[in-house]
Amino acid sequence: MDYLWTPWRYAYITSADKAEGCLFCEKLKLPDAEAGIVFRGQSCFVILNAFPYTSGHVMIVPYEHLDQLRNLAPEAAVEMMMLAQRVEDILRRLYHPDGINLGMNIGKAAGAGVAGHIHMHVLPRWVADASFMSVVGETRLLPEDLEQTYVRIRQAFDES
Repeated sequence: MDYLWTPWRYAYITSADKAEGCLFCEKLKLPDAEAGIVFRGQSCFVILNAFPYTSGHVMIVPYEHLDQLRNLAPEAAVEMMMLAQRVEDILRRLYHPDGINLGMNIGKAAGAGVAGHIHMHVLPRWVADASFMSVVGETRLLPEDLEQTYVRIRQAFDES
């Protein structure tokens, strides 16, 4: 049997239900590079997913701590969609994907990892990127580390 070590997952697995406060609200208190924040807008920010499904996986998060999309102010909702368009453009230029996943899991029962603070996932996808490793081995292969992803996406925001 082969073993693939993913030590960074252990911190997530053991702390997911024990975290005090809101992950996103806490990230806002840190310097951008340390938090993984690649862009700060008026009502929303864009942050790397620390446990990505694919390289380039980001989230668009409103500054306001809300657990339901219906409570998001109209101007923040508009900015969220405008950022989704901008992120789509950046991901297409940087990663040349065959498609883009865009979505929200609202509430724990819907699969939200951070159930108390709504956020939108945006990630590049490629034909056949769900290889046997993800399907059978429950393991994802990422060709780029988070630091490199951060630099590339942050620079693309700065240039656009």
